[in-house]
Amino acid sequence: MIPGIGTLTQDTLWCFSQVKGTIEFGTTEADIISTVEFNHTGELLATGDKGGRVVIFQREQESKNQIHRRGEYNVYSTFQSHEPEFDYLKSLEIEEKINKIRWLPQQNAAYFLLSTNDKTVKLWKVSERDKRPEGYNLKDEEGRLRDPSTITTLRVPVLRPMDLMVEATPRRVFANAHTYHINSISVNSDYETYMSADDLRINLWNFEITNQSFNIVDIKPANMEELTEVITAAEFHPHHCNTFVYSSSKGTIRLCDMRASALCDRHTKFFEEPEDPSNRSFFSEIISSISDVKFSHSGRYIMTRDYLTVKVWDLNMENRPIETYQVHDYLRSKLCSLYENDCIFDKFECVWNGSDSVIMTGSYNNFFRMFDRNTKRDVTLEASRENSKPRAILKPRKVCVGGKRRKDEISVDSLDFSKKILHTAWHPSENIIAVAATNNLYIFQDKVN
Repeated sequence: MIPGIGTLTQDTLWCFSQVKGTIEFGTTEADIISTVEFNHTGELLATGDKGGRVVIFQREQESKNQIHRRGEYNVYSTFQSHEPEFDYLKSLEIEEKINKIRWLPQQNAAYFLLSTNDKTVKLWKVSERDKRPEGYNLKDEEGRLRDPSTITTLRVPVLRPMDLMVEATPRRVFANAHTYHINSISVNSDYETYMSADDLRINLWNFEITNQSFNIVDIKPANMEELTEVITAAEFHPHHCNTFVYSSSKGTIRLCDMRASALCDRHTKFFEEPEDPSNRSFFSEIISSISDVKFSHSGRYIMTRDYLTVKVWDLNMENRPIETYQVHDYLRSKLCSLYENDCIFDKFECVWNGSDSVIMTGSYNNFFRMFDRNTKRDVTLEASRENSKPRAILKPRKVCVGGKRRKDEISVDSLDFSKKILHTAWHPSENIIAVAATNNLYIFQDKVN
């Protein structure tokens, strides 16, 4: 359990309030948020969008000790991480969209993060500068070189205060290692290596080496016509640097140990839930595809998200999950129309709270769901402009499947499938959450009396 956050109480768990007004990124498709990630302390929150930009928000220092303002975040830095490219050999456009952002633990005054699009991973250094050197001997005040013969005295350069400047510089570029689109990156607990996963392969990188990576998983068949599944997500164990998991489009999870062999094609553990024949349908394979996999902070559990459910697996039990939570089971009757409008292929993410006691994941109509693992209670909340006033309390929402609809319920036929929450993040030690609803970012905190 992480110090400072115990099991959430019944009063505070479902009583989240808006920290500040909605943060709107813009109205174009390039402004749609594609990833959200807190750093290890929760002081910074990074978002990536379809336009290849990374926006970093910093927590207000004076808000930490003020109950009503303790979750306020303001823009700290914005930079262009990736540009659109063109692969001339394959006649293929490479989107600038940021697929994932992962922070490295802070070692000094600077911050480091990894960002990736479909093909290239970049390591960025974000640092502050509030002083500038003055009084050079060989340069004048405008930076031009002086004639050495005119120098008659020797000056000692000094540092003068200046307005705070936040600089983002690319320190490493890891490219040309993926044939298919990168869907995951994960920093190892040794902080010397990280892995990147695409549809068919997982590569292991050292942060200091950009021109070489080691292929640790390769599921590409000799004949592509025999391809039956693809890798959908991958993550390192939070404490054991030799262990990682990856999920597949068949709804299975494989745990691999890099001590066993250099190429981890043979898994150490294989997690799969037997299919219920009574629920078999045309859409079974599609909705069973896992879109996200996350280790718990303790490293004991794995959480997976498929189209309709969130499942929690114990590392010591492979044959079935220990917990299954229905995210939006009312959509089971709508699968045909969801298939026709391609929504059935949406990839929802899932997150743990700091103590692994609560799970959060997104849904449609700008709804997001929370599940308390201890009390087995759940709630549906909505991120919308209607309740985006600062410190407005989020009211639980309910979806009416059939029959008479109550006043505070919404009919399943009225749900807006263009409004979806795919990306969420939870502060590592406090009840502050970030929810990305298309091109709007909402930050909520639990209400404290």
